[in-house]
Amino acid sequence: MDMKVKDFDSYKVPNRKPWAILVVLLLAGILAWVFFFRGDNEKQPDVELNEVVAELDVETVIRTEPQSHKEDEIVQKDLLPVVIPTGDIAMVLDEASQLASDERLPESRAKYLVALKSTDDKSIQQQVEQKLAAVNIKMLLSPREMPEKENYLVKNGNSLDRIARKYGTTVELIQKSNMLRNPNRINVGDRLRVFTGKFTMTCSKSRHDLVIFMNGDFFKRYMVGTGRFGKTPVGTFVIREKIKEPPWWRPDGSVVPFGNKDENILGTRWFSLRATGETEDVRGYGIHGTWSPESVGTASSAGCLRMKNDEVEELFVYIPVGTPVTIVE
Repeated sequence: MDMKVKDFDSYKVPNRKPWAILVVLLLAGILAWVFFFRGDNEKQPDVELNEVVAELDVETVIRTEPQSHKEDEIVQKDLLPVVIPTGDIAMVLDEASQLASDERLPESRAKYLVALKSTDDKSIQQQVEQKLAAVNIKMLLSPREMPEKENYLVKNGNSLDRIARKYGTTVELIQKSNMLRNPNRINVGDRLRVFTGKFTMTCSKSRHDLVIFMNGDFFKRYMVGTGRFGKTPVGTFVIREKIKEPPWWRPDGSVVPFGNKDENILGTRWFSLRATGETEDVRGYGIHGTWSPESVGTASSAGCLRMKNDEVEELFVYIPVGTPVTIVE
């Protein structure tokens, strides 16, 4: 029989016995018990999964994470020198040597700087300085990447001299580090790597050495000859002039041309010094080469700083006019 909507008005709930309520409560209790214990069992796989994940290789888990733009920041942070315990220096030196062998020179330099700043042992410092200097020179005088180098696109009207003056470096360094055969022939659109770091120099008369710093960090140490009877002046100076294959002016005003090894005492390169600050003005003093390499490392000059010819030639390549020089006792 078809039921119409109005028939619901006359629909009545039939009478139920009290035992029906008990049946309903019993069924509810059974369902609650089943749900509770089944829930515990279903949670168990989560515990087992956690144990499995804990046993996984940490590196494997990390590699599943998305890459972040902070990776470059982490790499740069790794290059910052941090003082380490003395006992770990040998391990750091091994790492630095391996990085150098792998041509990862900026990382190698950072490791060597860590080792250098973490020991007072002079013999270890000497070994580290030699290796660090080799890495520094290799980066500087080649087209290799270096944090202190910028890529430069040659524009119309550019010359190496103009680019060198803009960045406070030398024409010789741009030429050598970019393997340019002719410094007067660069073309619009050429790409160059230009050094932007800043050098300072400190000479110790008692140690007979000249230490080069780049942006405040050790770069290289050279042995020098100093003035007899302490004649080399002390104070602060700057490089005023650089001359390749210099003539020598005798005290009487006569000139000895370059190449006269018997009478021209300046060797193959000359840097003149100008006093700064409160340092008394001096004239005729500078840094130069010598035809008597055995005199380097002793007090044997008339007051100038003498260097071996091959080393002063190297210095000439990367030290620009205006570089600060400090001379101490």
